[in-house]
Amino acid sequence: ARGGGKYADERTMTMGENSKIEWTHHTFNYVWGCVKVSPGCEHCYAETFAKRTGHSIWGPAATTQRRTFGDKHWQEPLKWNEDAVKAGERRRVFCASMADVFEDHPQLPAERLRLWKLIEQTPALDWLLLTKRPENIADMVPGWWTADGYPSNVWIGTSVENQAAADKRIPVLATIPADVRFLSCEPLLGPVDLTPWLGERGWTQVARGVRTRQGPLVDWVICGGESGPRARPMHPDWARSLRDHCQAAGVAFFMKQMGGVRDKRHELEDMPEDLRIREFPEGAL
Repeated sequence: ARGGGKYADERTMTMGENSKIEWTHHTFNYVWGCVKVSPGCEHCYAETFAKRTGHSIWGPAATTQRRTFGDKHWQEPLKWNEDAVKAGERRRVFCASMADVFEDHPQLPAERLRLWKLIEQTPALDWLLLTKRPENIADMVPGWWTADGYPSNVWIGTSVENQAAADKRIPVLATIPADVRFLSCEPLLGPVDLTPWLGERGWTQVARGVRTRQGPLVDWVICGGESGPRARPMHPDWARSLRDHCQAAGVAFFMKQMGGVRDKRHELEDMPEDLRIREFPEGAL
């Protein structure tokens, strides 16, 4: 979900010690850069921020480099993991707000391998991997995840900005054996019917080849309007429809923001009273 300006400085965008995104504790960007693939990308805040900070990293893989980072950057999540252990709680890490984890780019395989190892080194952190390219997930996760089961601290999500994106991406996401599968319906650009996936149930391998569960194909739905100077409006009834789908299926619903030009209206008191809902998947807290 990348619609409109969001952050004040480069450090916050690169590695968020305390993220401003309401549904996560931290953000970690293993790289910067991407290329637009769908209508939800039109007003990409990450691209705008990258250009403002002098980085030409948005464009096709054949012609555009991505920005990578050194050891100090990669050590940050290790500290977050230590802090979470000391606090006796789990903490969520959104990866990546300035990229797409599963972009097909020649620079990224080595960086992804480092990311997979980092995820396994930080079991007190739940890693939220959000993509607009779910068709790449199965081929890009490490082979040992495919053989032994995804680590239980890996949540896989896909962006759903309209019905076309839902119809294309959710069926692919539903095949991924992650412990938590989620949708980011932000920026929500039109009404979306999620009932084909929220109500369906099936068996999923979730850890080390020995544990299975039965449950919804989607565990969590995040909803939000677009923000920034060119924000496209979100009708509250579109959000209400998603809420109703989730409530009927027993799926967690998180209303992030209403969106808008001058004010994201992300605080609960700024939302219609019936949309002031911020739930997390069962066991996530």
